[in-house]
Amino acid sequence: MRMDLLYWVMKSDLSRRTILQAAGVGALAPPLHPATVAVSPKICLELSGRLQAANLDEAGMRRVKQLGVDDVAMGGPPMPWEESAIRAVMERLKASGLTLGNMMIGGFRNAIYGAPGRDAEIEKVRQSIRAAGRAGLPVIEYNFYAHRLVEGYYEETGRAGAGLTAFDYDRVKDLPPLPEEGAHTLEEMWSNAAYFLKAVVPVAAEAGVRLALHPNDPPAPLSRGSGQIMGTVEGWKRLVDMVPSPSNGITFDCGVTREMGHDPVEVFRYFGSRDCINHVHFRNVRVRKPYEKYTEVFLDEGQIDMFAVMRELVRQRYPRLIYPEHPRALDADREQAGFHPYYPGGGGYAGYAYNVGYTRAMLQAAMSL
Repeated sequence: MRMDLLYWVMKSDLSRRTILQAAGVGALAPPLHPATVAVSPKICLELSGRLQAANLDEAGMRRVKQLGVDDVAMGGPPMPWEESAIRAVMERLKASGLTLGNMMIGGFRNAIYGAPGRDAEIEKVRQSIRAAGRAGLPVIEYNFYAHRLVEGYYEETGRAGAGLTAFDYDRVKDLPPLPEEGAHTLEEMWSNAAYFLKAVVPVAAEAGVRLALHPNDPPAPLSRGSGQIMGTVEGWKRLVDMVPSPSNGITFDCGVTREMGHDPVEVFRYFGSRDCINHVHFRNVRVRKPYEKYTEVFLDEGQIDMFAVMRELVRQRYPRLIYPEHPRALDADREQAGFHPYYPGGGGYAGYAYNVGYTRAMLQAAMSL
């Protein structure tokens, strides 16, 4: 195994976010597609510093298991991935009773921008997909945005002083493009995405790996002057139709779906019936203006009927991971030495414990129907 990959396995913060820093539907539900591996979602957590489980240490992995979670997602190593490194991580997790179901890939900015050097990056992505397939990794997640408008996030105060994460496009809509990123039109971004997908999706299909493109979050109309291909439901549809394959799928995020003003149940029904949802994020929001002004809240207090979402996942026999992400900031986390939330108003282990408990209750109730 290369020494840089060994270092990644043992020492790196495996937060996928850190690495990347890097609906017209019919009224009647479509027929179910056959389940392939399981008949219900698998609740997962992302191994990261927020869980104090970023380095695959025994104590950190035990924290995940204590919440009744058996499946994890994480950020991947630098490209190109090697089968031996992926297997080493999977075996280390397996020894603690955990299964790796999703790894995020990054490091192909030239491909996103359509810049010189993109073919070399895409070849590394293809090599990484093949390595993941040989190791038995089922899903690779990725982003494809010119810029992520996190500058628009700020903290709001929730119940009893808990932290919430809010977004306001007015605060950031006039920010100029960054010199290292530039500004890219929507059609330019689509052209770059098509070039990328046509090169990597056939490789993923051959390797038995599903790709999951996360929506633009925030889904603002422009992000420092650049268009956002995954900032609308119509964009999600265009993406999966561009190279039709179960390996060309999306991360369905019910929070982002509501941020864009859509009904998450109907949107999941559309994509789920086409077998192109390869990962799920489970969170709730209150929206003041679609795309532009909203607040991420506790799972039990937003505008989304979370049980209806879970019931649809179960009805369609969605078999892959569901991640109850973006924990709210609780005093139990804030009081921990060295705690640093990734988002304003974001939480840590205590917040995740709440999210997992709520999500498990939704899943158990939906499965009992």
